[in-house]
Amino acid sequence: MNYILKGAKQRLIFELREKGITDENVLAAFDKVERHKFIESFMQDKAYKDIPLKIKFNQTISQPFTVAFQTQLLQIQKEEKVLEIGTGSGFQAAILSAMDAKVYTIERQEGLYKETQKLLEEMDYKIFTFFGDGFNGIPQYEPYDKIIVTCGAPNIPLSLIHQLKINGLMVIPVGENTQKMIRITKTAENDFIEEEFGNFVFVPMLKNTKTIF
Repeated sequence: MNYILKGAKQRLIFELREKGITDENVLAAFDKVERHKFIESFMQDKAYKDIPLKIKFNQTISQPFTVAFQTQLLQIQKEEKVLEIGTGSGFQAAILSAMDAKVYTIERQEGLYKETQKLLEEMDYKIFTFFGDGFNGIPQYEPYDKIIVTCGAPNIPLSLIHQLKINGLMVIPVGENTQKMIRITKTAENDFIEEEFGNFVFVPMLKNTKTIF
């Protein structure tokens, strides 16, 4: 990484602190992960600005603050098993991996899934990537300590809560146009509590898989 990008990254981390990101493990992960590698080269001058950016397949890489905020809500501990719904660019999965979580991530768009899987392998991240419908989760590896949903869900999918450990956390934006950031704590096999953490805007969480190359 050249000195211009390094400086931009440090300014971004400072900005995240100013906006209320206090988890030092989250900030350290942002220092480790090179966001410019998850976007196309012609946009790399914008890689460390606190803005979302377009990626292929009509998707976006989320605003860094949003990634940091969701990750902070998850309270990640080393070696925890984390399920991510919506792999996208792979940046969120890389942040979780940099925090020493064991990451399982699922993407519904086959072309994006294949490109991101290849990128993460080239960058030597030990992340388990899957192509499939995020509403179904990845039940063969349940239960998960934490679940993060990186797209706007119309409601809270009970199928995902079933895959969460008791006392586990799920962070999910819920709503149609603007979403409320919800943190769910699973208190018993069929019970959970919800907390709200403000409004955000995400691409919608959609059912079924999609093949685009």
